Parts: sequence; C-alpha cells; structure tokens
Amino acid sequence: MSTAIFYDRHGGVDVLRVGDEPVPAPGDGELVVANRVIGVNPADVKKLAGEFGGAGEFPQVLGFEAAGVVEAVGEGVEGFSVGDEVVWSGTGAQRERSVVQAAKTRAKPANVSFEQAAVLPVAAAAAFSALAQAGVGDKDVVLIHGASGGVGSAAVQIAKALGARVVGSASAANHDYLRGLDATPVAYGPGLTDAVRALPDGLSEVTAVVDLVGSPETVAQTVQLLGTDGLTRDGSPRAVTLVETEESLAAGIATKTSRKGALREALALAEAGLLTLEISARFPLTEAAWAVQQVADGHVRGKVVLEV
Repeated sequence: MSTAIFYDRHGGVDVLRVGDEPVPAPGDGELVVANRVIGVNPADVKKLAGEFGGAGEFPQVLGFEAAGVVEAVGEGVEGFSVGDEVVWSGTGAQRERSVVQAAKTRAKPANVSFEQAAVLPVAAAAAFSALAQAGVGDKDVVLIHGASGGVGSAAVQIAKALGARVVGSASAANHDYLRGLDATPVAYGPGLTDAVRALPDGLSEVTAVVDLVGSPETVAQTVQLLGTDGLTRDGSPRAVTLVETEESLAAGIATKTSRKGALREALALAEAGLLTLEISARFPLTEAAWAVQQVADGHVRGKVVLEV
C-alpha cells in the first residue's frame, strides 16, 4: 500500500485525512514516481475550498508539483527509465507515489536538490511565464508586487537573470530578504507609488510590472507608475497580473498565460545557480494539514514543502 492525503468534501484543512491506496501502475504515456518532496501552494487551499469549479468524484488529493524517483514506466514512454530523478507537475501530488504524464515530467538536474526541484513547477514556471509575457529584458526596471512569496522571489531572481533591475514590494520584515536577492524593496500599501518615484539611479522609471497581489490598490499603483499608455508597448503587455479581477481587466492589465517551456527554463536557471527558493517550512507528508494551513494563513516567505 501507499500513503496519500485524501479529502471527501470541500472545506478547510480539517477535512484532510491520511489514508492508504494500492501501489499504482502506469498507463500508456505515464510514469509512476515515488515522490521525495511535494510543494504546497495557495492553489491547494483554493482547490480544497472548492474554488476550482465542480466537485468531481471524491475522495480527492491535493498537490500540483513534486520531485522524486521513477519507479515504473508505461508503454510508449521514451526518455525515462526506472531510477531517474525527476520533477513533475500535475494534480494529486500529496501522496507517496503518483501516476504522472511523462509529457509533464522533466529530468531533475543532478546539482539541484529534490527540495528545490519540487518547488519550481508552480512558482518559478508562473514567474517565468509572467515575465516573458511582459517582455522583460536587460533594459527594464520591473516592479514586482508581492515580491517575497514563492512566485515573487522566483520572479525577482528570473528578472535579474534576464538582466532587468528589480523593485519589489513587501512588508518591512522582508526588505532585507529582497536586498539579499539584489532587488530594491519598497513597502506595499499606501504610499508605494511615491516611494517608487523617489528611488534613485533610474529605478523610479518603472518600465514593466508583474502583479502577484491583484488588489484594487496594486492595480491603481501599476497604472499610476506606467501610465495608461505604458501598459502596453508595440501591442505587447508591459503589465501582467496573476490575479485577474474586474479592476485589472478594466485597467487593461494583461492576465498571465502559461508559457510552453517555462519549467524547463526555470530548471536551467536553477542548474546554473541563478534560482533558489527559500523553504520557510518543512512537514512530513502525514502532517499535510499543518502545511496547507500555514499557506492558507498567508504571508509565507518562499515556499512550504512536504517530505515523503
């Protein structure tokens, strides 16, 4: 048997339970991966609460990313063998063993830990997609709203790797953390626009924005700093949000779309030593409820993981 974290109805973490399931077998185009580390994300909280649409069949299992070792290979799969160390994205990751699509699996670089690999498919891939959509490059000053979380800290490092200079909003407690990532911190909330405009050395001339907060306030600040004409350039978005709202749509701020190859690019940066996400908390798989609750409470710096 194999351990998994199930829930039989939508709700809070109190509906999560530890259980057993048969050891799975792969189908065509699939792998069985023995997970070593599983990333925990805000999307897990939303899925548990039923925010992703229909209930579907219960029981269900949370989790969208993990890293581990291939235990079995299905028919038609090429490029993977039993014993390969891999990272994958999909659904139902909070379990000891997962059946995953080979097409959504990548080889884990030898110099990247299971822990670091496991937290890249959601946060780093989303950050790379948003920055690519905004066309961020070496001539840009990019403002990242909510820069100290998992996606935010990935976005800071990826933007730096692209050659951009970065201004990141965060609470004062996380300003030293952002400085350590070579970003210039500003306090989020009222006064952010004036704080950015007062920055020296050309940092006040923000040319692109990635909004990971999606509040009416951050939407207004983005428009104030870029101007309505600066939200796009040559027909391409210069402001991208991961949190689509009525306000962001009305302002003309683009919503992030996933970019093919984003995980591959993130893994390459991690392999090159240019991308490392802070792990704020680690829990054993059987304590998944505590991990999900910590993410639900918010204000997590970096990432929370489960260890199998």
